[in-house]
Amino acid sequence: MKKDQAVHYQLRIAGKHYESLQQHLFPGDGKEAVAVALCGRYERDGISVLLTHKIELIPHDECERDALFVNWKTERIIPFLEEAEKHNLAILKIHSHPTGYPQFSKTDDQSDSELFTSVFGWCDYDGVHASAVMVPDGSIFGRVFTHDLRTFPIEKISVAGNVIKIFENKKAVEDDFSLRTRQAFGDETYNKLRQMKIGIIGCSGTGSPTIEQLVRLGVGTIVIVDPDTVEKKNLNRILNTTMEDAENSRFKTDVLYDSIGKIGLGTVVERYNVNLYDSREALETLIGCDVICGCVDSVDGRHLMSQLSNFYLVPYFDLGVRLDADGAGGIKAINASIHYIQPGCSTLFSRGLYNSQRLADEALRRQSPEDFAALEKQGYVHNANVDRPAVISINMQISSMAVNELLNRLHPFKDEDPENYARIMMDYTGGCIINQAEDEFEQDSAAAKWVGRGDCRPFLRMMELR
Repeated sequence: MKKDQAVHYQLRIAGKHYESLQQHLFPGDGKEAVAVALCGRYERDGISVLLTHKIELIPHDECERDALFVNWKTERIIPFLEEAEKHNLAILKIHSHPTGYPQFSKTDDQSDSELFTSVFGWCDYDGVHASAVMVPDGSIFGRVFTHDLRTFPIEKISVAGNVIKIFENKKAVEDDFSLRTRQAFGDETYNKLRQMKIGIIGCSGTGSPTIEQLVRLGVGTIVIVDPDTVEKKNLNRILNTTMEDAENSRFKTDVLYDSIGKIGLGTVVERYNVNLYDSREALETLIGCDVICGCVDSVDGRHLMSQLSNFYLVPYFDLGVRLDADGAGGIKAINASIHYIQPGCSTLFSRGLYNSQRLADEALRRQSPEDFAALEKQGYVHNANVDRPAVISINMQISSMAVNELLNRLHPFKDEDPENYARIMMDYTGGCIINQAEDEFEQDSAAAKWVGRGDCRPFLRMMELR
């Protein structure tokens, strides 16, 4: 970032970190408590985001605690300071205000000044560090400290957990077209949607109806990514496409961009006619999103989104539909799934959607089609990207279920807790829907090591993105 550029500060918290913090900061005795987080960073175009990477809960019995203050010894966080200095990471102090006091107190000002004077003494990097406060309802406010101990408010704090929380002071919006949405899901949910930025990867089968719904729900900004052009075989499932679009081989993103503009509901559209592996700019834009929806068939595309979600704490919905033909002009089976991936927990890999061999095969297919074709002919690789039947009615059904799942995680309305919907499986031919909870899946220990790590080299620790 340029030295004199105005900076907007944000904080993102992994859901599992948020739950641990909330339990520790409010043990039920009405006294303040404190914790420290080691944070990754994301800095681009006037935005500076801190991302919780590791947390240290300062034991209550090591503190002097009261309803209005907490005093604690900082020796316990020396390993965090050493790691922050080595890798240009940030320190976040977060404590509770059990009285609900909605701003920093004079006591906070003094203790923060002393702490961050020491922090900057440890860390040569002049990036900001931060202090935050959680109040009894779970909401958080915060501020950053610069190397000269100036403070600036954290404008947006989000939590990527079972429930997607966004703490942001913005004026409420009321639109005539949103009346039914507000009646169904509440003004608060609608205002969140209006302020959100959502990425959709893949603009065809499930992507097209997902985009349409998000626009009609009033989402403020959407980022659409797809490298392909409209073909005649797509016209049975991409909304707002025409035969003329197919004959002119128009990019799918361009067609949808034009149709959204004609709707006129105010949604801002950022479009990328690219494969994500070929565009750092598109990946950087997706990092800035509040939520990402993956509507792709490829294993390597899913893996890339899982990595980005984990490193930068962006909640990720993965949509998949499979229609298997019976070889006699009919359908043998129709299955679909929605996976909700929250950073630092189970992943598509640990859930068994793909394995290392499948990932390597698809990487070879993308990077060297000639070598892939030769190996495929010899039976050494598996081609997962074969054309399968796809129809709009099934795609729209699973897309609608995914969008409703997003709404449920913004403002829970189902009978069961959102944590019970980590995966929704639909067997359409069998006539059943099966829900699975996050704790039913194997946790991805490898991914957990990098949760919230943010900027590092190589980017996302993927050598091909260097």
